[in-house]
Amino acid sequence: MTSHELTCDALLGGLVRIEQPRKGQRASADAVMLAAAVPAGNATGAGLRALDLGCGTGVGMLCLAARLPEIAVDGIEIQPDLVALAERNIAANDMERRLRIVHGDICERGGPLAPGRYDQVFANPPYFDTPRHRASPHAGRATARSGNGTAELSHWIAAMLRYARPGGGITLIQRSDRLPEMLAALTEPESGSRAGAIRIIPLWSRAGEPAKRVILRAVKDSKAPLTLEPGLVLHRPDGSYYPEIDAVLRNGAALPI
Repeated sequence: MTSHELTCDALLGGLVRIEQPRKGQRASADAVMLAAAVPAGNATGAGLRALDLGCGTGVGMLCLAARLPEIAVDGIEIQPDLVALAERNIAANDMERRLRIVHGDICERGGPLAPGRYDQVFANPPYFDTPRHRASPHAGRATARSGNGTAELSHWIAAMLRYARPGGGITLIQRSDRLPEMLAALTEPESGSRAGAIRIIPLWSRAGEPAKRVILRAVKDSKAPLTLEPGLVLHRPDGSYYPEIDAVLRNGAALPI
């Protein structure tokens, strides 16, 4: 991509700076909140290795690394131009020591990443099924929103479980109406591995409205029961963010769940 096709933007109040396409799929609050929802177990992420599936320009992995200064994060992305951008963004934020990006397809086994290795795997899978959704005319946005034409939501979750170590965690954000698909992919044998200790966190834009998004956490090989959490309301009646959400989006705080 040429410079006029890109914008330079600040996230987390300037803690993270990225280049991203001027047109196409751009950084969103969903990606930032997903990174904030990944559990760490300690204040710095020391000793932990995470994987961002479909990492795009690296927004999620950069935000996670900004919150946890000792975590190591790998990312995998299918679009070569976004791989190049992610590499530049990692370098621009001086995170080459802890962050790595590879080009690959999450559906392919025997790829560049080792299975069963990661303490945490997180993803913001495409929100729409390709056969049922009218694709964006912009190729990059279409891939980000509807996948590459072959990876269904169940494939994403199967890949997350494949890359997570036994007892490792997975975290994803998705449309709330796709919750049945997510639960089926986590518990049916054909996914390759089962998951338990499922936690569902509804996200309400405003109080009294239906939740359009959910964050889902699960633990590979766990048999613990599912928990429906109280969830989070993002906006006050005047449209501004509640302070705890503002702290996530502007200061890089962990999601208060």
